Amino acid sequence: MRRSHVTTVSLLVALALAACTNAKDVLEPSAITPPATSTQTLPATSGNTAATVPAGPATSTSGAPATAAAPVTSAQSAAILSKTRLQIAPIVGASVEAATPLTAELQTRARQRGITLAGSADQTVTHVLKGYFSTMSEGADTTVIYVWDVYDPAGNRLHRINGQQKAPSVNSGGSAGGDSWKGISPATMQAIADQTIDQFAAWLGGKAG
Repeated sequence: MRRSHVTTVSLLVALALAACTNAKDVLEPSAITPPATSTQTLPATSGNTAATVPAGPATSTSGAPATAAAPVTSAQSAAILSKTRLQIAPIVGASVEAATPLTAELQTRARQRGITLAGSADQTVTHVLKGYFSTMSEGADTTVIYVWDVYDPAGNRLHRINGQQKAPSVNSGGSAGGDSWKGISPATMQAIADQTIDQFAAWLGGKAG
């Protein structure tokens, strides 16, 4: 009888161990799923900060040909530019010597782009371009900092163009203020004018879509 009790106890223990192994088999998938869910939440949380930015362009790059097909057409952008009547407001911050080649090149570049320039009394103006300039001297170089605001005829700001152009300073003793403009060559101001009109035209062309 004792042997039978031992055998029955051993059988019970064996069944218990088998149940434990079966329980482990059940727990293993559940133990695997938390890492799975955690790996899903990590991309979700990290994706909101870093991954979504690449993910957006990734989907947009695949969808870009469909959406970018419309703006790419030069006919649409040319039509918009031809209807544009741009008024250039007086330049703020630059000296007369520096503003003269800038204004002349703005007019030349605008005509090359098919943009019509309008006077201050023209009532058919579609856009007004206001420029603000300053200089910053660093050793023998002077950097021209410029900001252009694009307004509609009602005075609402539609767009902003900003940048800087570095040029070697002609006068060695030039410092911040009016003297620093003496070291700015006409070629530097003409380069700024070309970049400004090109960015303005690109912005208008982008609105075609």
